[in-house]
Amino acid sequence: MSDAPVPILMYHAVATAPNEGTRALSVAPEAFAEQMGIVGDLGLTPLTTAGLAARWRSGRPLPARPVLITFDDGYEGVHRHALPVLAEHGFPATLFVSTGWIRGAHDTGGGPDTMLDWPQVRELAGAGVEIGGHSHTHPQLDQLDDRALASELSRGTEILTGELGARPESFAYPYGYSSRRVRRAVREAGYGQALAVGNGLARRRQGPYAIERVTVRRGTGAEEFERLLRGRAIARAFARDRALTKGYALVRRARQVRRKAIRPRV
Repeated sequence: MSDAPVPILMYHAVATAPNEGTRALSVAPEAFAEQMGIVGDLGLTPLTTAGLAARWRSGRPLPARPVLITFDDGYEGVHRHALPVLAEHGFPATLFVSTGWIRGAHDTGGGPDTMLDWPQVRELAGAGVEIGGHSHTHPQLDQLDDRALASELSRGTEILTGELGARPESFAYPYGYSSRRVRRAVREAGYGQALAVGNGLARRRQGPYAIERVTVRRGTGAEEFERLLRGRAIARAFARDRALTKGYALVRRARQVRRKAIRPRV
């Protein structure tokens, strides 16, 4: 069975004037349109996350030159700016929603910028965008105790199911952080696959709950974007990110150990 690498693009906001907190991980609408044009010009075939996972699971062959277009969190610009471009090209995509950040009845007020509302999320779903889970309030899941972790997953899943009329199949870890315990909880919550970050190409051997993606930022130019799609120089492009990720992983593990050490016994 083939384990050919697949580029999975991770977007956040698509915005003309993002706030300072979201600017670095946003892309301008013009840049997004140019990037989708590159995807088309290169003859890539976009899939949803569930579509890719189903092919890997069944052993069915992938289409020629597959790619995934994914968005995290639920920014309003995904509807305003990205959806018309996706529709123009006929590209499917996946949006991972933090349900407590979506404007409406479940809004916790924690959204970092202008977020989608539920009618917009439903319109995206109706236009061929897979809607996946991304927790309820977007915490670092690996830092939660078991009860809080289960609550974040169940609350987000229940809201998505109620608002969209279908249970979400795919999940993305907030901040990309997970652990063996978190991955097990996501599987037990009923998700068939989950995306991390990793800034590497996705491969079947990574397993269904640790699939890697590459980050698209405001500073990602056309040439670098094409290199990401071709799988070239990815390690060099994200060398600093990987060093920071490894360092912060050690800090987070130390925090977990310390919390377990001071947890009262009952």
